[in-house]
Amino acid sequence: MTSSEEAPVFRLAHAPGVTPAKWVRIWRERLPDVPLELVAVPAAEAAGLLRDGGADAGLLRLPTDRTGLSAIPLYTETTVVVVPKDHVVAAADEVSTEDLADDIVLHPLDDTLDWECPPGRPAIERPATTGDAVELVAAGVGLLVVPQSLARLHHRKDLTYRTVTDAPQSRVALSWPEDETTDLVDDFIGIVRGRTVNSTRGRPRTPAQPKDERPRTGDARRKSSAGGAGRATGRSAGQTAGKGRRGTSGGGTKGGSRRGRPRRRS
Repeated sequence: MTSSEEAPVFRLAHAPGVTPAKWVRIWRERLPDVPLELVAVPAAEAAGLLRDGGADAGLLRLPTDRTGLSAIPLYTETTVVVVPKDHVVAAADEVSTEDLADDIVLHPLDDTLDWECPPGRPAIERPATTGDAVELVAAGVGLLVVPQSLARLHHRKDLTYRTVTDAPQSRVALSWPEDETTDLVDDFIGIVRGRTVNSTRGRPRTPAQPKDERPRTGDARRKSSAGGAGRATGRSAGQTAGKGRRGTSGGGTKGGSRRGRPRRRS
């Protein structure tokens, strides 16, 4: 995030093969005023980029040096072997590392798999990158074992891949400097964890309604009840007064008749 609070920017690093498109789309829907910049970085350099402040957060591959970093594992990838389409391995649905024992298996310098002992026979030289290794596979030099997303990233029509059942697997994690969990980092954590826009966690998006403006149901019922009782009392008093007036008026009429009669002479 830039130092200018008027125009914050969220920078997200990502290793090759990791596709953050879904999360980026959700970010742009929820925070349209905060641009998200994607920073492509080689897998081996992703952790160092975060520690140096080159990005606010990153989608990187584990295992890696996590010194000074927080990380949330997101998913684990299937490991596959990339082979020419006419290779014998292509006839199987899946293979084991023992099935690759007689082949040259390339081990590039940017390999992200945590091998104790790489399978197959080693090549004379290690390719510099996974992309270089794929070119060598296409040239018939050897085979390559990688996370499935990298096989898709470097897809070629003359190559295919098959699952390797007992190979190490690559995990993808969201990582950020452990002492810098900013509001924007927390927003992105919520997105990758599937929090909804109305989640109680994170920053509120709309101000809460002031308490004194909220209708108090109990008080309203009491006021309504008191008002109704007052009106009923008023009606009762009015009816009593009316009866009294009618009774007085009737008595006066009778008295008037008696006074109007002529007196008898003695």
